[in-house]
Amino acid sequence: MNVKKLIYFPLIVGILAFLIQIADQLISPMVRPTPNAGFGWIAFQAWAVYFLAGCNIKGGIKALIGYIIGIVASMVIMKLGGWFAPLHFFAFPLGVGLVAFSLIFLEKTTWLSLIPAMFIGAGAFFAFMSYVPGATFTNATVTEMIYCVLGLIFGVATITLKTAVEKRL
Repeated sequence: MNVKKLIYFPLIVGILAFLIQIADQLISPMVRPTPNAGFGWIAFQAWAVYFLAGCNIKGGIKALIGYIIGIVASMVIMKLGGWFAPLHFFAFPLGVGLVAFSLIFLEKTTWLSLIPAMFIGAGAFFAFMSYVPGATFTNATVTEMIYCVLGLIFGVATITLKTAVEKRL
C-alpha cells in the first residue's frame, strides 16, 4: 500500500482535531459562564455523532435536532426531579425513566429518530449543568449548541476532505 494512502486520513483527522482545539480556545472566553475551562469536549462528541449519523447532511441535521431534543429532555428531567423531590432517592431516576421512555417513541419518525444524539445531547447538558459553576439553562443551551454546530461542521469537513484527497490519490 502506498504510504500516502495510508497516512492521509489520520493526518486530516489530526489536523482537524488540532484546529477544533484552537477554535475552542478562541470561543470559550466568549461564552458564559466565564471563566470556564472550554467546551471542546462537546464539539468532539458532536463530531463523532456526525459519523454515527451516516456522514451526510441529512444525518447531520438529524444530529442537530437530536441535540436540541436532548437539551429540552434534560430540562424536563430536571424539572421533574424537582417535582418528584418528595420521593427523595427516586426523584431523578423517575424523571429520567419517564423521559427516556417518551423519547424512544421518536425512533419511528424520520427526522427525530437519532436517539443516540438525543442521549449525548442530554448527557452534555447534564454535565454542563452539574460541573460548570454558574451554569444556567440559557448559557448551557447556547454554549452546547455553539459547540454542537462546530463539531458537526468538523464532521462535514472530515468527509469533504477525505473524499477530495481520495479522488486525487
